[in-house]
Amino acid sequence: MSHRERTSGTARLLTGVAWLVLLSGLWLWGREATDVHHGISAPTTGDIAAVGRPAQDRLPPAAAPLRAAGPQRIDIPGIGVQAPVVARGLDRDGAVDPPPYDQAGVVGWYAAGVKPGAAGTALMVGHVDTETRPAVFYKVSTLQPGERVRVVRDDGRVAEFTVDDVQVVARDHFDAQQAYGPRETGRAELRLITCGGTFDRATRSYTANVIVSAYLTGTDL
Repeated sequence: MSHRERTSGTARLLTGVAWLVLLSGLWLWGREATDVHHGISAPTTGDIAAVGRPAQDRLPPAAAPLRAAGPQRIDIPGIGVQAPVVARGLDRDGAVDPPPYDQAGVVGWYAAGVKPGAAGTALMVGHVDTETRPAVFYKVSTLQPGERVRVVRDDGRVAEFTVDDVQVVARDHFDAQQAYGPRETGRAELRLITCGGTFDRATRSYTANVIVSAYLTGTDL
């Protein structure tokens, strides 16, 4: 599993040195969080950013950002995910603290960053597998542009996001700000992050990160 951070346009904004320090911690988290457990290899092994991508004008327009509210559950119908969301912070090394491996069906949300549906980029991370079975984000890399991600919030509203990009980014060529920064200023965006590529048995880590980018396109009450 892998995860980084990008704070907000309107809600919370980290700037300057603090932003750089946090990005460094998140990058280290992505390297270190995957070198302990290994069970089933991730379902994709390459860059799939352009696979199945429809023309941009076929995707729905962005909806106006919502007021900030915390996430409670994430539903991704296309891959059968219905999972609780828990708030996570940073560990003592300055990296995002992921859900524990004994909660492989839980999705972590970086609570010091953007709330899903608010302006900026909200970050969610899930394990791809454990030593014995697939985990909550095992099929995330199979998502296609145009598919929906629904986040149930604690204000009773459901923020509906549309996937517009799926990438498998090699660790050796990782650019944190490019990967996790907003694609368009002022939009409410969501990143789903997990491990990808292949599992390197020598280093006991995955070779890449899967990064799904989505943006707010509607709400349900």
